[in-house]
Amino acid sequence: MNVTLDGAAGPLDCWLAKPERVPENGRPGLVLVPGFPTDTGGGANSFRTFPDLADRIADHARMITLALAYRGIGASGGHFSLNGWRQDLRRAIKHIRSVDGVDSSIWIMGFGTGGALAVDAAAEDGDIAGVVSAAAPADFQDWASRPRELLSHARRCGAISDNDFPPDFGAWAKELVGVSTVKSAEKYAASGGRLMVLHGSNDDGVPQLDARAIADAHPTVELRIIDGARHHLRHDPRAMATAIGFLDRRGRPATAGAT
Repeated sequence: MNVTLDGAAGPLDCWLAKPERVPENGRPGLVLVPGFPTDTGGGANSFRTFPDLADRIADHARMITLALAYRGIGASGGHFSLNGWRQDLRRAIKHIRSVDGVDSSIWIMGFGTGGALAVDAAAEDGDIAGVVSAAAPADFQDWASRPRELLSHARRCGAISDNDFPPDFGAWAKELVGVSTVKSAEKYAASGGRLMVLHGSNDDGVPQLDARAIADAHPTVELRIIDGARHHLRHDPRAMATAIGFLDRRGRPATAGAT
């Protein structure tokens, strides 16, 4: 069902999916987040398939799943900034903890930029049970080296729809150097949280080496390179089956039984 959260930059469009049966002791909660849109006008459409994915996760992994459209994405208000997206994800995590039927086990799954911010949020929160990070960059130095190009692209794809935004370009650009997925993975590992890193062998947006760098920072990581897959793993059935399998077994080794 549609859910709207009060975000700092405007309403946040979300979809909440629940398993058919939720026992008295509850089910784990999952926050599901998209990546940065790549196509012209993609901001309006990049969230379109996420309710279906949330429903599938709820059915197959038996998790209460909240799909979040970041500010500037889908029907959510506001405009893209990296720290703004970090703030939106923290808001969604807070909300999923309050949803009826959610137990104490909270998970995050994200794609691309969303995958990087999922690890970042887990490291900062300190009480996230598991993360699936798909096609995530090791850091945002590439963006940080070309912030004007990023701003132009954000406007083309609709993630920023106000020509006067950001009011302080320097501060907006500086946010891009403040997040390192590798450092976040190392910090998150110290909390004992589980991590799966998914990446396509033919990713044309983020080098495979980024996935390996993130994985190297977490000693119990499950690294899965999907042969022949490109950047948009959301649309790769093998990648989604792998991710949902990880969620279903709650991050335990594949030889263990599901919960």
